[in-house]
Order: sequence, then structure tokens, then C-alpha cells
Amino acid sequence: MFQWLEVFRDPNTQWILAACSLLGLSSGVLGSFAYLRKQSLMGDALAHAALPGVCIAFMLTGVKSILYFLIGAGIAGVIATFGIGYLTRNTRIKQDTALGLVLSLFFGIGIVLLTRIQHSGSGNQSGLDKFLFGQAASLVRSDVAVMITMSAFLLAVCFMLFKEFKLISFDPGFARGIGYPVALLEQLLMFLLVVAVVVGIQAVGVVLMAALLITPAVSARYWTDRLGVMAVLSGIFGAFSGAAGTLLSTAANHLPTGPLCVLAATFLFIVSVLAGPKRGMLAKARLRMAARRELGKKQSVPAAEGGGA
Repeated sequence: MFQWLEVFRDPNTQWILAACSLLGLSSGVLGSFAYLRKQSLMGDALAHAALPGVCIAFMLTGVKSILYFLIGAGIAGVIATFGIGYLTRNTRIKQDTALGLVLSLFFGIGIVLLTRIQHSGSGNQSGLDKFLFGQAASLVRSDVAVMITMSAFLLAVCFMLFKEFKLISFDPGFARGIGYPVALLEQLLMFLLVVAVVVGIQAVGVVLMAALLITPAVSARYWTDRLGVMAVLSGIFGAFSGAAGTLLSTAANHLPTGPLCVLAATFLFIVSVLAGPKRGMLAKARLRMAARRELGKKQSVPAAEGGGA
């Protein structure tokens, strides 16, 4: 027990723990809206689309800075968002197909650029390959400060525009009818997803960042029917996943933080699927058993009356 307490005395661990927890909190809250709007794959597409932006930012600056990577990946993510929207609106291609096309295109470009950087003079020292699977241990204090600032920004925007995001998630037609700028709000939500993905890719990685966005939201959905409660629960689940992944990675040497965060989120999802009060498997099993008992009672009453006659 006291060995676990020693972990919290390490300043580097404290910073990474705070960053991953706040990243999970903001991603969980934001992921609730993406999940309700049936855009679960959008986080995956934006995460893969961010890779070429990271590579181009490094090629232009020659500096491994999360701030520059944030700008480059943000621009790439916005371009990918507009590309998906253009294909969906102006062709017969459905959104899931457009997501797959953009995801594969941008990720292919990113891998080509990453390979080119690694074969250049400073490629081995760039460490950009860590963005594929994440490496929270490589974060420095300035990187963590940027992550914490941007995560707090995401939470603040979600809190201030909660009513608007709620309305466009459930009934965009009504929101448009009462004068809400639905297109602008949808683009803003996509931009926030881009920011969340870019902030988290160094800790969690391009491949797994989508899981940290969606898994807490899906888990929270099993516990409530109210969006406000769902967003809070999703944020709590995300924060727990980030903290648990960081602590497990610190306690067990040579285990990556990002995948452990995702595994912690998956564990909460399994618990939610089993123990959710209304949608969980155990609750549904109890309802089926109660319905069978009630049906058995109703069938036994006419039989008893017929036998008495």
C-alpha cells in the first residue's frame, strides 16, 4: 500500500496523472455528443487524419513541440472534416463510407511522410512514431501544460454550449427552426473533436484515441436516460480510465500508458453492460424472470378455476 503512495511523490507522475485524467474527463464529456449524433467513427477518422498534420508540422519546423503538432494536426483535422462533409452532401456516398475514405487517405499520407522523416538525417531522433500508439512517459512539463489547458478549454466550451449541443444532437430540425446556427454549431463540435484528438494522441496514440472518446460515453449510456447525467458519468469514467492507466503504467514497468487507459475504459464498459440498472444484461435477465413468473401465475389461475368447476 505504501509503495502505491510513493508513486504520487514523483513530480513527473503527478503531471502525467493530472494530464491523462483531465484528458479522459474532457474526452468523455465531448464523446457523449459524438455518440448521440451517431458519429462514433468520426473520432477515429480525425485521429488518423491528424497524423499527416503532425508530420508536416515537424518537417516545417524541425522541432518536436506539441504546440506545433497541435496546429498542424488541427489544420489536417479541419480539412478532413470538410472533406467528409463535402462527400456526404454533394455525392451519394454515405457518411460511414466517407469516413472510411478520408481515414485511409489521410493515414496513408501520414505513414508515407512518417517514413520519409525517419529516413532523413534527424528521423531517428524525432520520435514521431510514438504518435501511432502514444507514449505518455515522453511528455515534458510544457506538453502537459498544453494538454491541461486545452482539456480545460474543451470542458468550458461544452459547459457553456451544453443546451445548444443537446438540441442539435436530438433534434437539429427544431434547432434550425428556432433560429440556432446549426451548421456553425456542428462545425464547432467537429472542431472540438479535432482538438480533443490532437491533444490526446501523444499520450494515447492515433490508433487508440477514438476509444477514449467513445467508450466512456457508451458505458455511461447504460446507466441513465438523461444527457446531463450521461455527460457527467462519461467524464467520470474517462477520468478514471486516464488515472488508472497512468497508475498501472507507473506501477508495472515497460507497460504503455495509452493502451492501459483504453483497457481501463473497456473494463468499465463491461461492468456497465452487465450491471446497468435498465439496459444491463443482469437487469434484463431479472425482468425476463419476473415476466415469466407473472405469466406463470396468470396461466395457473384459469387452470385452478377450471379444475374447481
